[in-house]
Amino acid sequence: MFLMTSCGYSSVRAAEEHSETSSVDTTEVAVGSIDSIKPDSATFYSEVVDKMNCFILVSKPEYRLYVCEVVGDDTVKRVHYPVCVALNKGQKQKRKDMRTPECSFDNPFTIIQIQDASNWYHDFGDGRGSILAYGNWFLRLDTPGFSGIGIHGSTNNESSVPGRGSEGCIRLRNDDLDDLKEKYAFVGMRVVILPDE
Repeated sequence: MFLMTSCGYSSVRAAEEHSETSSVDTTEVAVGSIDSIKPDSATFYSEVVDKMNCFILVSKPEYRLYVCEVVGDDTVKRVHYPVCVALNKGQKQKRKDMRTPECSFDNPFTIIQIQDASNWYHDFGDGRGSILAYGNWFLRLDTPGFSGIGIHGSTNNESSVPGRGSEGCIRLRNDDLDDLKEKYAFVGMRVVILPDE
């Protein structure tokens, strides 16, 4: 059960209300334009008591990934990292629609694999060809209806974080991804991705 009193949101409706009042301008952002996105860096809040009680909360409106921990009757924010989400807003509908899938607290995604991605290449179709693109790790998510979605680094593209520009995955700066993998992530970890609006 998710108890979101300290970590951010007590419900999806609260998340929706937050996105309406957020200081982040969530209007459509053009490719390469981050004028309306505030600079951000990883922020540590407090120590983890039990890693196995942690979960990930991705706030697409805030361009942030939070690691939260359920402690007794409360949920506590432990750290946040800035992220890049998909180029287009909204719930993922089909393959290659450039949207990040969303889920609820009642039906979270889970990390099903933590893979070494240090030698993974990708062609973004921008003329650079096939380049190293994923950082050291790919945290593969179980996203029913879609495959190939995960949390990964931003090799050759760190300036995209925070912002919009991925093909559907959650992109972190490489150092932040290493920190997330080392200190918090585990196979079976729950991941909630809040909607854009």
